[in-house]
Amino acid sequence: MPAQAATESETGYLPEPARAEIRLEKVLSALSDPLRLNIVRAYLLDAGGVERSCSWFAIDRPKSTRTHHWKVLRESGIMRQRMVGLEKRNTVREEDLDARFPGLLDLVRAWEPEAE
Repeated sequence: MPAQAATESETGYLPEPARAEIRLEKVLSALSDPLRLNIVRAYLLDAGGVERSCSWFAIDRPKSTRTHHWKVLRESGIMRQRMVGLEKRNTVREEDLDARFPGLLDLVRAWEPEAE
């Protein structure tokens, strides 16, 4: 009998596309929003590869809007989310994105937000 894949409740990881299923158009669409681009950049520059909660990145928006942004990042394959108790912990899928789209994350790191 073949072994069954671990379920979300067993691993804590939320559903995400497999590496081979990460599509450039979805990644670029997710990064086209300046807030999401800034979130990913902050994780790349400041999180040091450590899982951080959604609240680590302060966003002055309603909770439903914040939830939407994290969902878009996860479903596009950019972020990995894991439930720890009631908290979602996030990391950028650097290895997967570097394998699929070499140099993309270097561009995100180098991007500078427009001065307001």
